[in-house]
Formats: sequence, structure tokens, C-alpha cells
Amino acid sequence: MATTTDQAPNVDRPEGRDAGSAADDQADPAAGPFPWRTVLLGTIGAILLAASATGAGGVLIRDPVLGHGPLSWVRYGHGRGMVTVLLYVGFALTVWAWVRLGRHVLAKRVGTKPVLVAAACWMAPLLISPPLFTRDVFSYIAQGMQTLQGQDPYGIGPIILDMPIIVQNVHPVWQTTPAPYGPGFLLLAQGIVAIAGSNMILGVILMRLSIMTGLGLVLWALPGLCRHLGGRLPVTMWLAIASPLTVVHLVGGPHNDILMIGFLLAGILMMLERKHLLGIVFVTLAMTVKATAGLALPFMVWIWAKHLPYDSAIKRFLRAGFSATAIFAVVFTAVTFITFGRFNIGWLEGLEAPQIIANWMNIPTGIGELLHKIIGWPFIIAGVPFFDHSTGMVAITRAIAMGVLAVVYVRQWWLARHGGLDAVRRTALILLTAAILMPPTLPWYLTWGFTLFAAMAWQHRYLAIVVGLSVFLVVAYDPTGEEQMYNWPFMAVTAFLAWLAGRSLLTPDPLGLFRRKDPTTEPQEGPKTSHPRLVLPDKE
Repeated sequence: MATTTDQAPNVDRPEGRDAGSAADDQADPAAGPFPWRTVLLGTIGAILLAASATGAGGVLIRDPVLGHGPLSWVRYGHGRGMVTVLLYVGFALTVWAWVRLGRHVLAKRVGTKPVLVAAACWMAPLLISPPLFTRDVFSYIAQGMQTLQGQDPYGIGPIILDMPIIVQNVHPVWQTTPAPYGPGFLLLAQGIVAIAGSNMILGVILMRLSIMTGLGLVLWALPGLCRHLGGRLPVTMWLAIASPLTVVHLVGGPHNDILMIGFLLAGILMMLERKHLLGIVFVTLAMTVKATAGLALPFMVWIWAKHLPYDSAIKRFLRAGFSATAIFAVVFTAVTFITFGRFNIGWLEGLEAPQIIANWMNIPTGIGELLHKIIGWPFIIAGVPFFDHSTGMVAITRAIAMGVLAVVYVRQWWLARHGGLDAVRRTALILLTAAILMPPTLPWYLTWGFTLFAAMAWQHRYLAIVVGLSVFLVVAYDPTGEEQMYNWPFMAVTAFLAWLAGRSLLTPDPLGLFRRKDPTTEPQEGPKTSHPRLVLPDKE
């Protein structure tokens, strides 16, 4: 997969793709009208999401707006059940609009601008909504308050705060858990709580707006990455910006992963554009948000080394490695001193905190739980006591997975030694692999590598898989942030709807309910493709 140059975006692209390439659509010609009905459909869905989140989302324990007012009924009993249904209806409308927009994009009826307009319209109502499908933002605020008060968030959880209005909104699991985030993000959280104080509603809104800086960096970086990696920009924006994972999880959540991804993508683009110093700075800033971004740094050394002239490969690697290490050390140390007034790497211990989450979305954890049941079943039949919990078996499978990840990482890093675009692709692969194998696996973790993969060329059938997975990964958690993965009837319905959403990208009648002949389903004149059933959406 190695390429000979970074300057030729058409090199080393997958064969047989259907979604087009950057060269096909640099001018982004729109063959059809603006898809205003599709945009409106998703906007209505987003408004329903935002409105119903006031009762069914990650609401405050003591809500100063609805807690005792005439609308407080939406938070209890049948009222809560009703708004929960409305929330899922809103999500369904948003997904429907996203799939329709995807058909427009794949049929080259619209360019990049309508996709961005649609994403902006779908995100706008969520900017002021309560958290959706998570309560992590309350932990962000609490950890920012700890930092502001001079406490060490890496030493103890928010329970130490003498501010019940903040602590009570943090999920009980995280109240006694040290922060797993880097000093850069804690510095941002500290600034937000310095403004918002104990006003949780204002804190959530400011946090959401602040971390959307990362979204701005993603928007800036993706066009350049598409030029290098061979992706088609409208498809990339549809995948990375307008998808439910971004709109609902990263923005509606909100999650600081979007800030990490923004710094990371900007840094990678700068490395490809030979702005190496700035590239390492931005990748380091990504690591000061979440440590996972540090996985990309060794790959950036290969890119830098390739750009150095004349010397032998070893000398170029040593020069690039030394320079990158020095820049990383200066930037990381400066951020920690600004945040804490001293050098503090206590967050490395805090990285163990998320491992207390155990569910089968993390494949090693799922395998461990399954093996526990298989091995334990004969003991249960025989009436012999067996371990009540799968903790031991899960620990074994997780340890094996970490060993596998280490081997995969070293191998991919070494294969990336020729630098260039191949190093970027392998970076994306490692980020995605880490999200799957490292405990835990949370839905929004998959955006680490996927957002970078979105800048590459795609086949239609793989896009359909992405659509299905995106729907599944959102609904795997309920609107309050509690997992639903052991609610098997619910997950069965979710899996079917995810399949239906993915199938709907390729055909308007995925269940074959309409027998009438539709001329749009017939193969069209012109070059044949491997997916003749892909059809244009209804005209707007």
C-alpha cells in the first residue's frame, strides 16, 4: 500500500469503488435542486430530540427550569414515557433524513454545501438541549471545578467537592473516579466553570460550544485530507459531519472526543503539507485532551522522516524522531504547567478508570463473559459452586486483547516506515483497532479512526454498513446514558432497524413491500457498476 509521493492524491486508491473520488467532484457540481425537504425533515427530528431531552435525556437531578413548574410532568411516569417515545421518533426522523441525504450525495445530485447546511440545521437545536445518550458532560464540569479549586482531579473523583449541585449530577460510578482526561481538556473545563460557576445549564451549553472548536478543525482539515487520501468531499462530509454519531453523540452528548479528533486531523494534514512543527504541536494538543491521540505520534515521525532530503533512512528517522519528541515534550509540559502550575502526569493512572465499564460492545469483554457462561454451565448443572461474576475471565480476555493490540500496533508502525499516505491509513486503522480492543469500547470511541477513514474512497456497500452501525451505536445506550446492551429484545429490534437503515441507503424499498415496477430501480444507461440497484432519491 505504500505510495511514492504525497502530492498525488490519485495514488493507491481502492479499486472498484462506487462513491467516486476527489478528482471526480472537486468542483462539486450539483445536478439537482437543493434538498430542502430532506434538510427540513432532519431539522424537525432534531427539534424533537432537543425538546424531548428535557424530560428523557440526561436531565439535572434538581432541574431549576422544569423541576417544579407546570411542565415537570415530562420527567415522571407516563409523561416521561411519552417524551421518550418522542425522542426516538425525533432520532428516527434524523436518521431518515441522513439516509435520504446520502442517496442524494451518492447520486451526485448535491455537493458539499447542502451537506454542511443540513448538518448545521440538525445540530443547531441540540446546542441548547440537555445531554443526549450520556451524562459525561457533568463529569467534565465537576473535574473542571476541581481544577479551578486547586484540587488534583487525578487523585480523587468529584465527590471531594463541597458543591452538591455539581456532584449529584455526576453519574455515581464517576463520583469517586479520578479524571482520565489530559491537562489540556481540564484547562478548558476550568475556564468554563470559572464563567458558569455552579450553573449547570450554562455549563453544559458552554462546554458544548467550546468543544465544537474541534468540529471546526475537522471541517477545516477534511478537504485537504480528501485531496491527499482520494475521498470524495461530499461523501466525506456526509459520513463525518452529518452522521448520527457526530450530530447526536459528539454534539448532542456532548463528548470531548470531537475536540481530540479536531486537533488530530489538523495535525495530520499539517504533516502531509510539510508543516511538521505545527503538525506535531496539534497532535500533542490532541493528546492533552485524550491520551489515545498519542498513538498517532510515532506514525507522524515516519511522515516527517520521508520529507527530509538526502540522508539515509536511519538518519532521517533519528532526526525526525528527535525533533518530534522535543516538540512534544515542550508542548505537553507547557500545557500541564499552565493547568496545574506544575508538571503532572497523574492522568496516566486515571486512564484505568474507564476500565470499570464492562459490556459486550467491547469485544474482549464480550468474549470473556461468553466464556464464563460456557465454562460455568456444567458446574451449575452439577450443583457445584462457580464464580458468580465474569470478572476473572474478562480480565484474562482483556489482557490477551491488549497483547494483540500491542503486536498489531508495532507491526502497523513498522509497515508505515515508508511514510506518506500509507502512514495515515495505518494511523486510522490503529485508532479504530484501539477503540475496539481497549477496554472499554463506547460508541463515540469509534469516531477516533472513522473520521479519518471518512476522507478515503468508499464503496457503496460499505457505506450501507456504516449507516447501520451508526444507528446501532447510538441506540445501544438509552437517552439518559444507561446502556441497553443486555436488554435483548430491545437490542434485537435495534439491530433490525439498523439493518433497515443501512439497506435503505441502497434501495428505497428495503423490505420489498411494493411490487409495482419502479423505473428508477432498473439499471441506468452508462457505465455499469457492481450495484445497479442504487437509485436516486425522490426529487426535492
